[in-house]
Amino acid sequence: MEQVEKIPEAIALIFGEEEISYQQLNQKANQLAHYLRSLGVQTETLIGLFIERSPIMIIAMLAILKVGATYVPLDTKYPQERLSLILEDCQISLLLTQTSLEKILDEENYNINQVNIDNLSLDDYSDYNIKNRVKSHNLAYIIYTSGSTGKPKGVAIEHRSPVALVYWAKERFSPQEFSGVLASTSICFDLSIFEIFVTLGFGGSIIMMENALELPESLHRDKVTLINTVPSIISELIKVNSIPQSVKIVTLAGEPLTVNIVHQLYKIDTIEKVYNLYGSSEDTTYSTCELISKEITDNPSIDRPITNTKIYILDKHFNPVPCGVSGELYIGGDGLARGYFNRPELTKQKFIDSPFEHGQKLYRTGDLASYRKDGKIDFLGVLITK
Repeated sequence: MEQVEKIPEAIALIFGEEEISYQQLNQKANQLAHYLRSLGVQTETLIGLFIERSPIMIIAMLAILKVGATYVPLDTKYPQERLSLILEDCQISLLLTQTSLEKILDEENYNINQVNIDNLSLDDYSDYNIKNRVKSHNLAYIIYTSGSTGKPKGVAIEHRSPVALVYWAKERFSPQEFSGVLASTSICFDLSIFEIFVTLGFGGSIIMMENALELPESLHRDKVTLINTVPSIISELIKVNSIPQSVKIVTLAGEPLTVNIVHQLYKIDTIEKVYNLYGSSEDTTYSTCELISKEITDNPSIDRPITNTKIYILDKHFNPVPCGVSGELYIGGDGLARGYFNRPELTKQKFIDSPFEHGQKLYRTGDLASYRKDGKIDFLGVLITK
């Protein structure tokens, strides 16, 4: 971690009354990484994360990545059926869990090697950085999304993709804007990649909460400078007048954003910038970004692709559509997933060979969009069942 050398004493993670510095976070992750290596964990070993929202969750994520393995997040609130479908599909080699959660898994008699993190004594393991064997094309994580049938499908993301997301964010935002980022999204959803890894890339503080609606009662609400969430959640915070004056930036994604919400946000004097972000798990969280003007009169566009991302709006014959004509939105670039884990036919269907660049892939989003005359993109809804 670059920031460990630059700002070792700076606060990397805040949760409740607990504050962890960059140096402490790195040392704890290193110890767990050395432990995992001692178990024989190798590059792209799949490790399930079934852990309550807490600092150890972040430590475990970092440790898994450091050792070159792949983390598979499992929400502790998932119903048994969904847990079973994911565990059956990915066949993880190891599951990191906690005492409070063991009964949930034992009831189903999952035949998985489980490690209770609460019972680990890591003092005997080195807190020095583990030898880096990770390549950019190795799998970093697999996030399961539902799809139209309700059967979870695992989106397999390589290390290079979140690195590209951090690279773009450093072009778009400033370190001051990322000094305190609300991290309230489940790690089973890709907005968490932005909240956790981009913040660490900036050297900011991850201010972790169970959900964004806890913000008004949080001891650390006045340390939050950036809120990253969905429009429906920000609307609730607006209703109860609970966006702290420390918040300067609001980034919104995951749902259509209305001009009314934008106007309500800009009525808060301390908010300087509101962004509309569009993307999917299959393209590492975000693919387009619009900084919305305070003078906006219509619903915002999703603007243009972010750095190292390409957007195409095509007709059914894969021809680009002219301005004002709707078509299906396709995404290419460094954020694209490897594909769907253990789903080769679905991967072939959704990640097609690009008709514009030899050897490159495009992700078929199933979303309808059109170009404005100024080159910005309007999101028009869902074209086909995803």
